[in-house]
Amino acid sequence: MTAFAKNPAAAIAIGRNEGERLERCLSSLVRQFDQVIYVDSGSSDGSIEYARAQGAEVVELDPSIPFTAARARNAGFEALRSRGLPEFVQFIDADCELDPDWAPTALMALELDPKLGVVCGRRRERFPEVSVYNRLADSEWDTPIGPARACGGDAIYRTAAFEGVNGFNPDLIAGEEPELCLRLARAGWGIERLDAEMTLHDAQMTRFGQWWQRSRRAGFAFAEGAAMYGKDPERHWVAETRRALVWALILPLTVLFFAFFLNPWALLGFLVYPLQVMRLQRSMGWERGLFLTLGKFAEMQGITDYWRKRILGGKQALIEYK
Repeated sequence: MTAFAKNPAAAIAIGRNEGERLERCLSSLVRQFDQVIYVDSGSSDGSIEYARAQGAEVVELDPSIPFTAARARNAGFEALRSRGLPEFVQFIDADCELDPDWAPTALMALELDPKLGVVCGRRRERFPEVSVYNRLADSEWDTPIGPARACGGDAIYRTAAFEGVNGFNPDLIAGEEPELCLRLARAGWGIERLDAEMTLHDAQMTRFGQWWQRSRRAGFAFAEGAAMYGKDPERHWVAETRRALVWALILPLTVLFFAFFLNPWALLGFLVYPLQVMRLQRSMGWERGLFLTLGKFAEMQGITDYWRKRILGGKQALIEYK
């Protein structure tokens, strides 16, 4: 029996081989929503069978078409359509657990303000003490309350708004949520982050390589977003792309150029990096300052990946960190 007899919302979870994390996710959803859909991207760990046992409707994506989170979410939405769309749709990644008070809080906000197209809340990392990488993710999600430019993978959308802009762009391998929110804002819909707990996320990032891949994926999204909308008034992800280019390409090449052609002492220009870390630590601490600076090089790799794909053609494989 669900908590809300006539819940005007349904939930869509997406995942692949999430194991216990999927169990926590679906358990939190079936307690709050009458209709739950799980979209699976090629799991081999029993996720499909478990989801069906929990009462969720399962959508299995065709593996001959490249998997993306955007494609999975759209597929879940189309499965809802066959039964009659609800007024609101909660999207969630299967490595997240929904807070028990989130649904009523979010639905009340949406019902009170008919101009709101999507709302999200506070996503927290389940185990921030396990690694510096988990802590970095947790701090990344600690964004200001109130009107926002974008929500992440966990958010509840007004169906009319989501349909009105044709949902997620299935061709994007990263950054699909901010891109959708840009289109929502252009259509006149509001985007808001509520002062409420929303989800617990289990990143399981314990290795430097995982953090690097995640940052590389962000760089790919920055470059693609800037290429798509950089000349528009929103200047979508232009600043983020520019910062990575300056810190991880232009500055080191400039230092090396002067050191090679003019004076080896120009190599002292690389001291700008520890100085940047020292500057950042005053406002965000050593950990964040160090990895924010270092992350520009991973982002630059992602930017390079995007432009190589753009110039040479072909599909970019997913950049996964798990």
